[in-house]
Amino acid sequence: MTSSVADLMRSNLLDVFNEPDPARRNAAIARTYADDVVWHEPDRVVRGREALAERATALRAEAPGWVFEPDGPVAVLDDLGHLGFRYGPAGHPVATGMDIAHCKDGVIVELYTLVTGAGGSTIAP
Repeated sequence: MTSSVADLMRSNLLDVFNEPDPARRNAAIARTYADDVVWHEPDRVVRGREALAERATALRAEAPGWVFEPDGPVAVLDDLGHLGFRYGPAGHPVATGMDIAHCKDGVIVELYTLVTGAGGSTIAP
């Protein structure tokens, strides 16, 4: 089954980065990303599913109990997807941002995460 770009964007945010159970998170990673996915974060570039899984685990450990929430609907243009997010304790987000992904053959091949609101160090003056 091939996932739509919108489905992949929701899976990226909710099934991967919001999932506390490592086995379920790893299953979501396997169905959401290409083997050689490239993820651009504000302070690093992560290459490959295994490295992405390690980074997702580290992010969850940095802020236990914090959650990602969609901030608006998924926007899709051809093979590109965009989904805004809020991040922080449930119901009290302290940061906002967006994920932009290039999708191909039913998986995300490249992902860009931008932090756009409070708590992010990448907000331009």
